[in-house]
Amino acid sequence: MRWLYSAAFLLLLPVVLVRLAWRALGNAAYRDRWRQRFGVYDAAPRLDAPVWVHAVSVGEVGAAAPLIRALRERFPYVPILITTTTPTGYDTVARQFGSTVQHVYFPYDLPWIVRRFLRRFKPRMALLMETELWPNMIHECRRAAIPVVLVNGRMSARSARRYRALGGFTAAMLQQLTRLAAQTGADAERLRELGAPAERISITGSLKFDVHLPASVFEEGAAIRRELGINRPILMAGSTRPGEEHILLEVLQQLRASFPTVLLVIAPRHPERFEAVVDACRKAGLCVARRRGTEGCGAEVDVFVVDTMGELLKFYAAADVAFVGGSLAPFGGQNVLEPAALGIPIVTGPHLFNFEEIATKLRAAGALDIASDATALTAIVAGWLADSDRRDAAGRAGGDIVASNKGATDAVLDVLLEAGLR
Repeated sequence: MRWLYSAAFLLLLPVVLVRLAWRALGNAAYRDRWRQRFGVYDAAPRLDAPVWVHAVSVGEVGAAAPLIRALRERFPYVPILITTTTPTGYDTVARQFGSTVQHVYFPYDLPWIVRRFLRRFKPRMALLMETELWPNMIHECRRAAIPVVLVNGRMSARSARRYRALGGFTAAMLQQLTRLAAQTGADAERLRELGAPAERISITGSLKFDVHLPASVFEEGAAIRRELGINRPILMAGSTRPGEEHILLEVLQQLRASFPTVLLVIAPRHPERFEAVVDACRKAGLCVARRRGTEGCGAEVDVFVVDTMGELLKFYAAADVAFVGGSLAPFGGQNVLEPAALGIPIVTGPHLFNFEEIATKLRAAGALDIASDATALTAIVAGWLADSDRRDAAGRAGGDIVASNKGATDAVLDVLLEAGLR
């Protein structure tokens, strides 16, 4: 089955390369270091048996961040190598860790390419974030006696159905993992049902609860609030995906009936969509300002587009209410814990299968609400904007949930030590 998978991957490789070239048209960063995806790392520095962390993109890098900081503190002389598949993932690594870690792009999951990667870097342990299960990578690490640990493991019911269809292939892959650190009991049970040995599974909680808030974030948020309009109600829409912005523009129009000065701030999930979102707002007849623009955010501005990366926390801190994207359309949601940690009430769409248990906890505490369409979204946001006491209580509840669920980093470190990390 693994060789059949490899043959299929090889046959589809031209499609993968066309997709990479297509994305490079919208984001030139996809052209950078493209040879690394084939296991060619000539310009990369030599490392002495690094801990290898694979975090596919921005969300996974953010989840891995507290663990990476803990590894640097516990093992200060052990190099850390981080791989991502997207340039935005790399940008997040560079912004959060600078030169204290090394970054290269993840190699395509073909046996000879993975072997080239392993010969080049010789990692002492590989950590796969969340659902990054790559059959050849896991197999080749096992052949090279490199422990592989699934960290912050997540297996939604939807993903489990897909993996279950592969039967013994999934079970064989999971059985090659050294340890599995699952976020929740439900994740652990689904992994066990798919074939992971029960004795290798630990429930550690979610690393996302160990969110790191820079000491300056509230001060920076207050500064942004002054730029946007200190007396304007602000709805911050973070990590939006295709199909969501037009719903948010409808919400904006409906909110104006009760809150005529309301400002909608949109931070698209992917930088290649910045221009399209700005154009959509203008076609709707709205006045738009941009973070990278020079026009500022006067009273006439209806929508402010955050066309930069790495500033989402600051803009959440400046908001009255946060909408977290990837949830009105079926993308599974984005990280709802960042606004929760900042004490901002949260509204999302119904598609939260990537954050199901986290969202359930926040919703039960009154910190998060779910809307299925523009009318419901408007009603939830309007309710919070109209009642500052209720809004503040929701924000405090979210902060309390985050604080009471911290500790996954220490639990994951224990798992890594049991797996042989030294």
